[in-house]
Amino acid sequence: MIKEKAELQADECPFQAAMDLLSGKWTMSIINNLMAGTLRFKQLERAVTGINTRMLVKELKLLESKGLVHRQAYATVPPTVEYSLTERGRLLQPVIVAVQEWSVREM
Repeated sequence: MIKEKAELQADECPFQAAMDLLSGKWTMSIINNLMAGTLRFKQLERAVTGINTRMLVKELKLLESKGLVHRQAYATVPPTVEYSLTERGRLLQPVIVAVQEWSVREM
């Protein structure tokens, strides 16, 4: 369950709350790929190197429940499902860009 700002415990560190929200091996990679725009499931699966279908489904459901990713399903044959970042997810863009810049400088 996502805690709103008002619900944060007095002793809960905001940094730790953010890390809990973004924990997971694939979270940042999925968000990074969705920063470019809406992607269909298979496009996202190809873009996130090393993830399998089952794990991608699990991670996307989790990100959707956290309010970071929006899922749009269309009644087509075969079914079409698209994923995009919510406003909350787009707010992570400066964080991801900063991590990328750090990596380029330090690696």
